Amino acid sequence: MLLLGPTQLHPFEAAAGREWLSANGIGSFGSGTVAGAATRRYHALLVAALRPPLGRMTLFSKVDETLTVLDSRFDLSANCYPNDVVYPDGWKYVASFSPWPVPTWTYRMPGETVLVKRIYLARGKNTVYITYTLREAPGNATLTLTPLVVWKDYHHQMRPWPGFPHAQGPLVGGYFIKATEDAPTLRLLARGARWKPGGWWHERVTHPRERERGQDFEEDLYCPAVATLTLRVGQTVALIGTIEDGEPDDAMMALAEIAQHQSALLATGTEAAAADDETKRALTLAADQFVVRPPGGRSTVLAGYPWFTDWGRDTFIALPGLCLATGRYEVAREILEAFAAHISEGMIPNRFPDEGETPDYNTVDATLWFVHACDRYAAAAGDDAFRERQLPRLEEIIAAHRAGTRYGIGVDASDGLLQAGVPGTQLTWMDAKVGDWVVTPRIGKPVEINALWINALRIVAAWKGVGAASIDYTEQADRATQSFAKFVRPDGLGLYDLLAADGTPDGSIRPNQLIAAALPYSPLTDEQAKAVVDVAMAELLTPYGLRTLSPSDTDYHPCYGGTPWERDSAYHRGTVWPWLIGSFVDAHRRVYNDPEAVRRFLAPLEAHLRDYGVGGIAEIFDAEPPHRPNGCPWQAWSVAEVLRVRLNL
Repeated sequence: MLLLGPTQLHPFEAAAGREWLSANGIGSFGSGTVAGAATRRYHALLVAALRPPLGRMTLFSKVDETLTVLDSRFDLSANCYPNDVVYPDGWKYVASFSPWPVPTWTYRMPGETVLVKRIYLARGKNTVYITYTLREAPGNATLTLTPLVVWKDYHHQMRPWPGFPHAQGPLVGGYFIKATEDAPTLRLLARGARWKPGGWWHERVTHPRERERGQDFEEDLYCPAVATLTLRVGQTVALIGTIEDGEPDDAMMALAEIAQHQSALLATGTEAAAADDETKRALTLAADQFVVRPPGGRSTVLAGYPWFTDWGRDTFIALPGLCLATGRYEVAREILEAFAAHISEGMIPNRFPDEGETPDYNTVDATLWFVHACDRYAAAAGDDAFRERQLPRLEEIIAAHRAGTRYGIGVDASDGLLQAGVPGTQLTWMDAKVGDWVVTPRIGKPVEINALWINALRIVAAWKGVGAASIDYTEQADRATQSFAKFVRPDGLGLYDLLAADGTPDGSIRPNQLIAAALPYSPLTDEQAKAVVDVAMAELLTPYGLRTLSPSDTDYHPCYGGTPWERDSAYHRGTVWPWLIGSFVDAHRRVYNDPEAVRRFLAPLEAHLRDYGVGGIAEIFDAEPPHRPNGCPWQAWSVAEVLRVRLNL
């Protein structure tokens, strides 16, 4: 699936602008560019979650390869150096690339030589395989592999320090390196290889993407040893990097396990993975990469690769697409119950920090999306026992919000609407903050928060059943719905984005109003929903999702880039977010019921599967043509919402 050819992979910028990903299902991953050159600090063959799904450390950065056939030598790797130097130029031999079932490159070289390379992490293990198959050649070949290793937090760059490495040396079938006394032992294994000690630094490797982002963009990589193998036509050899104890599985067995897992996914989500629909199959496999189930740990969703961890808001927006649309009801239930165990003061965690286990609760919408996801799961799975177990928790959530909880979150007794916010803190999904500057302050009553609040009240009322038990929740929902009329703009341009603490409406045209039109228990009439959809099409819709602010607004920032300050300034002031296409499509269907229009809306995002993060959908895009993709190349809610609404076509 998604096979890329020379026209998509040449010149260098085309291949370097496309990235690959392999995830192991417990929080670890490998990623890089199709060109072979690392352009981000996060690009590496093995980024291991040492406290799954968190505690991610980079151990095995990359391997440089040289293939020698008769008298011809081919350097297959590529690295970026200062002054925009790229060397060697192995990218020019890449004839094709595909992300499924695992990232696979086909190299074609002069002299009718064809080599196939695959990179993949074993399911559930911190083990990476790099395999090489000599498909065609005029004779036997010699493959020289130069592994380059690091020991760093995955957000950082590597620099030499005194005492690194703590230990290294040969072992049976390979070489080992231990960065510090407390670090795990990384074993590099290659059956039949001849190993020669290295001990040198590969200096000043540059990461152009980090330079663009205003970050530190150079690092040094360490070579512990070099391996040389003889390769016959038709033969496959493997370099394995692992921190697991014991003998790793054979490379072909590990690959077969991945293929079996993917086949089971496609069989479970039969509609999602229709045999004749490449896009549905690709999205189904893409969705799986975000779902992590560590042994003995909590099941969750990673918000994006390569740098996000698990966020409550992202998890519950994405869960219907990632799990319910693909028929993975057991996984959905595990995730919901894992987060439910962390409810505190009626709130779901917003984030589990990588550096510790104390969760953050700085969100007003994650909890309301959690209630929505509980309802979507119970309905899809027909799980009445889940409803019975979780109903007390949902009632606890409603009660805490009525009484008032953290960050000024609570019901305004005068109108039944939910208000939230304290100075210096951003609680909605538009959460960019630079120092003490909250870029998009939304203190008061945000439109989507109150739509989600009404939705939550109606869900609990429905779960309580018909009769006296549900009356209180129904009355609360009715009162809030009546007050929601304050959001309706008199000029016909949809809804206000916010009612400030003093009641002043914010007339910024933003996509948050679409959520109010799209939720199952929408507070809007059909006529009001139509006004929302129409203004979104006129002001916000792009080929890749919805702008976060109308171009007519004086605060509009169409391009996302530059320093962290510049990027955060644009993050929610124009930048396009693909995940919003889900609410837009739901609202458009409600108003117009036009499947052909929906197909047109989704087509560019489907084509985007071959760009940027190959097999995934980006976090964001620029707001104006050519709508450059940016942010995380693989974003959970982007994939999830496109998959969810795509299934109904």
